[in-house]
Amino acid sequence: MTPVLTLTDAVVEGPDGAVPVRWYRPACPVAPTLLWLHGGGFFRGDLDQPESDAVATALAERGVPVVAVGYRLGPVPGMPWVGRSGARARRPAPAAHDEVVHVYRSVAERAARGVVLGGASAGACLAAAVTGTLTSTGLDIPPPVGTVLAYGFFHARLPRDAGVLRSVRGHRRLTHAPWALDAANRAYAGTERMRTDRRAFSGGHPVDGFPPTLMVDADLDAMRGSGEQFAAELTAASVPLDRRVLAGSRHAFLNHPGTPDFTTAVDHIATWTAAR
Repeated sequence: MTPVLTLTDAVVEGPDGAVPVRWYRPACPVAPTLLWLHGGGFFRGDLDQPESDAVATALAERGVPVVAVGYRLGPVPGMPWVGRSGARARRPAPAAHDEVVHVYRSVAERAARGVVLGGASAGACLAAAVTGTLTSTGLDIPPPVGTVLAYGFFHARLPRDAGVLRSVRGHRRLTHAPWALDAANRAYAGTERMRTDRRAFSGGHPVDGFPPTLMVDADLDAMRGSGEQFAAELTAASVPLDRRVLAGSRHAFLNHPGTPDFTTAVDHIATWTAAR
């Protein structure tokens, strides 16, 4: 019997050593290759977390080839000394951005139908930043044919939307409070200068060259304020945009396979990607 999909762990040589990647190849691909970036606030997460592995598996089962990237993590907020040594030592921006650009180049050379660049949460921020680089700097790499952004945040400072913030429930009223998210962003950027660099946060920078974009946002989520502002920036630049806000959903629903929000989002992503 032909397997539904095959998984292959590999590495791509990056600017500062090998970058782990995982290929998910459907038996009968029906879409461009999706280069997928997990979330985790820039300082946690890996190829085995559901937001990476379960999402990639579900999309591959729907015919979308996926390459998940174990990009270099950033400093832990408030504990910059943690993980500063070793082959995969933590580094602030633009280290993760630069690794993803290198992986994108490698994948684009093999993807006959082109590459869609996507991610969730911090991975969506990173995907948007890399999309900005690939579409604006004249690199000798084919640009993405699409961008998929799931409940991302795109601005160095979280936009304050009182109505959105009041909707947040549970522990995220603390962990996703504006001050906490701003602190995580400062740790990721590393310097004040990098906070204003589009390689760290694409919000507020020109997005004229962006390809068609799908945004799938959580409803009861502090980061929705950034998503709404970035969607307005894309629309103002005449970027073809399909934005879905899943009613009643909370941040990181792609970390919960088997739930209605997970399935709905994966179906949206698979259908939209196949249409590229």
